[in-house]
Amino acid sequence: MYEIIVVGGGHAGCEAAYASAKKGHKTLLVTSNLKNIADMPCNPHIGGSAKGIVVREIDALGGIMGKIADKTHLQIKMLNSAKGPAVQSLRAQGDKITYPQEMLKELKKLENLTIKEAMVEDLIVEKSVVKGIILEDKEQIQSKIVILTTGTYLKADILVGSTRTRQGPHGEKASLFLSDKLKEYGFEIKRLKTGTPQRIDRKTIDFSKLKEEPGDNKYLTFSFDLKPQYKIEDQMPCYLTYTTKETHKIIRDNLNKSSMYGALDDIEGIGPRYCPSIEDKVVRFSEKERHQLFVEPESRYYDDMYLQGFSTSMPPEIQELMVHSLPGFEKAKIIKYGYAIEYDAIYPTQLKASLETKIIENLYTAGQINGTSGYEEAACQGLMAGINASLKLEGKKPLVLKRNEAYIGVLIDDLITKGIRDPYRLLTSRAEFRLLLRSDNADQRLRKYGYDVGLINEKQMTKLEQKKKKIKECLEWTKENKLKITKEIEEIFKEKNFSIPNSTLSYEQLLSRPEITVEFLEQFNKFPYDEEIKEQVEIYLKYRGYIEKSYKEAEKLLKLEKKQIPKDIDYNKIKNIASEARQKLNEVRPTTIAQAIRISGVNPSDISILSVYLKKEYGKNE
Repeated sequence: MYEIIVVGGGHAGCEAAYASAKKGHKTLLVTSNLKNIADMPCNPHIGGSAKGIVVREIDALGGIMGKIADKTHLQIKMLNSAKGPAVQSLRAQGDKITYPQEMLKELKKLENLTIKEAMVEDLIVEKSVVKGIILEDKEQIQSKIVILTTGTYLKADILVGSTRTRQGPHGEKASLFLSDKLKEYGFEIKRLKTGTPQRIDRKTIDFSKLKEEPGDNKYLTFSFDLKPQYKIEDQMPCYLTYTTKETHKIIRDNLNKSSMYGALDDIEGIGPRYCPSIEDKVVRFSEKERHQLFVEPESRYYDDMYLQGFSTSMPPEIQELMVHSLPGFEKAKIIKYGYAIEYDAIYPTQLKASLETKIIENLYTAGQINGTSGYEEAACQGLMAGINASLKLEGKKPLVLKRNEAYIGVLIDDLITKGIRDPYRLLTSRAEFRLLLRSDNADQRLRKYGYDVGLINEKQMTKLEQKKKKIKECLEWTKENKLKITKEIEEIFKEKNFSIPNSTLSYEQLLSRPEITVEFLEQFNKFPYDEEIKEQVEIYLKYRGYIEKSYKEAEKLLKLEKKQIPKDIDYNKIKNIASEARQKLNEVRPTTIAQAIRISGVNPSDISILSVYLKKEYGKNE
């Protein structure tokens, strides 16, 4: 008898099992193939726009993804470093061999975790409460809680040209029955689709025609606990190339051979809007003469190069023509052809904010089964499901992160409140408080939560407290230290085309100016603090007005979050509410007025009527 069973060994499953076992609960991780633990069937990169912040949030809470990425990446860089801190995110090109190996090593260290190779066919459900799992060989394994993290394996079909093959990403067996069983239990199932491009033999690429994209010349880490595990000079480069007019002509001439555009007439799945196939790009953006493609290594241990941005479901012979039309790829050898994959997912409005399902008690779901795309989105859901499943066993309230606290909070709230049409991808534009949800401050936002749930230890918390103390001291230092404007200093300001201060100013006042940086000021007086502290102080002083405004906006949201909606409310009894709003409110069952406002199809007039009804019937929201 286990306390928690995690089904699926991808990024969501690894985080869920890690959190559960680390918190001391007897956990079973069931995966169809041990070799596919923490697998990266698509591009082996970790992070990216918004996603890199999620990885730092995972680390701040006590998850494992950031640490494994730091130990195994091929190169790392800060995206949007020339822009403001709200949109800066880390991105690392991972090693497809060592990342899964390192993850499995960490999981095997956990005393409370057992890993079993098997295929789960059904759940044990009694009176709408999950009691365990049933394997393909009909073996039953009991548990108090089950977390489903099945990725893209539910009724998975590989699509290439006019062929459809029922199998998972690497040709493994798909999960054939579980999604049908979920449908029988009352879940709404949605068909989704994603895809992957070709893998090219490095030795056959003419790199002289590509632009090199190196890692950053500065040490960076996802984890707040690890020092850099690499040497800057040992990073492997990525490369940049573009599609050509010939590429676009080949695609247009052969559109009817693509699985997505007529070669298969029974496709139900909707593909990712923000990571479209190359066919989609050529059709939807027909005015563009070329599209950017990144050529990225998959590992130090073999020669496969990943052609980022060239995802396709064309037949192999057309893919050959497409690849050979790219600059530098005239003689390229394709090691693995691109394909699309269609799979089942549950509609996520059937979940509570804890990621427990509304239909079956003690059943949690996380990752691509909830309609998301991306390793990072999956991992953060797995972590939250593992935490909340553990908290439920302990008789404690779930950890629900708010939209002003974490991108993880934004992601989960979007899923359970708005649902999905296509695979959900996290973007900075989805977060209304993104200036508060920065990469640099994830530990200050979330580490206390990780400590409270038992995934962060005293030593880690002491380190954070020392950091916060140093930030406070450095802010005081900028107030006390002033720059006297001499003739020599005037000349330095002139050289930079900076406006010259009329009088002596404190470093605090100077750093409030957009153009003036700590680096510039340190030629006059060295700051007695390390780089991390100086960065925090500079961001705060530069964006103080915007940050304080965001906090005030967040406070308004929190007031609405406190306006609870009773679980037993009957929306059919509320007169004059729009029929679409009634339907959506019944579907989502929001717990607060703030969540009700975010439901698409619920208008301000509906919220006003709902608020009046709550005040009248329940004496709430006064």
